[in-house]
Amino acid sequence: MATVYLAEDLRHPRQVAVKVLRPDLAAALGGDRFLREIEISARLEHPHVLTLIDSGQADGILYYVMPYVEGESLRARVEREGALPVDDAVRILKEVVDALAYAHSKSIVHRDIKPDNVLLSGRHAEVTDFGVAKALSEAAHESDAITSTGMALGTPSYMAPEQAAAEPNVDHRADIYAVGVMAYELLAGRPPFSGATAQQVLAAHMTEVPDPLDKHRSNLPPGLAECVARCLEKNPADRWQSAEELLRRLETVATALLLVGAIRVTSGASPVAQAGRPAGRRGGRHRRSHPRLSALPGAQIRSRPPAATRGGRGTGRVGAAAGGAGAVSEGSVFVR
Repeated sequence: MATVYLAEDLRHPRQVAVKVLRPDLAAALGGDRFLREIEISARLEHPHVLTLIDSGQADGILYYVMPYVEGESLRARVEREGALPVDDAVRILKEVVDALAYAHSKSIVHRDIKPDNVLLSGRHAEVTDFGVAKALSEAAHESDAITSTGMALGTPSYMAPEQAAAEPNVDHRADIYAVGVMAYELLAGRPPFSGATAQQVLAAHMTEVPDPLDKHRSNLPPGLAECVARCLEKNPADRWQSAEELLRRLETVATALLLVGAIRVTSGASPVAQAGRPAGRRGGRHRRSHPRLSALPGAQIRSRPPAATRGGRGTGRVGAAAGGAGAVSEGSVFVR
């Protein structure tokens, strides 16, 4: 779609990335439409949205300028490592969805979320290319010129069924679907759908049900596979209805991961002892919570007398308010 050049900003001495649209695509798209959509995306100011510095046209060539990010794309990391560590994947997904929640609140839909459009700088993710896919999509509905250039309106592996069907009223829930595809790939090391051709991939998005995520990754925290599966629902009405709603669920999963790390049970020790009870004390009720459990409002620690437990050992359980993390039992976190 575009060629990227590393350039020097002479007015403000710094390196920048200049993206130049293909000449045939620029001619089909038209400068006014492209610059109008780019101008809209330039209003986005968010820690996880890559800022637009400038845009314009010269001799029929359309370009836009963004900061140069020292790092790599999420695509490069996935190609190098395959499936990512669960906590890394959840952190990246949270930041991408946070960016989308902000953009959607401004009535801006990305329409081409994929690892290639997520840049990694240090431990943080930034989403790039807001506005470009929308300009292409709207131009295609008015003219066959865009599709005749051979340019797909989106990326087949990440396109929601409604995009694949070229429906005219694609909304923010297409971005949520694409996040689901990307999440599946980050966690499983492979996309949910594949095919020998782009047409086969698009058909799979519209007709096939992906394998359960935990078939490819057995160590997922409870609730994460279901969260991703809901993103991938064929009908937009069955998905998460907003990026904000999805973000809250990812934050719950991230909290669960923290708790798993905080109260792992060592061999031969009871969970209650791990949570602050002296290891030699048996029976009765003990309510001294592990400090990290304060992340869950309403959390308590309860233990049963030895007679009520198998093998005569007390068993710890952490209960939390309904709707968030449900319980921590034997060091595992369960998310309702």
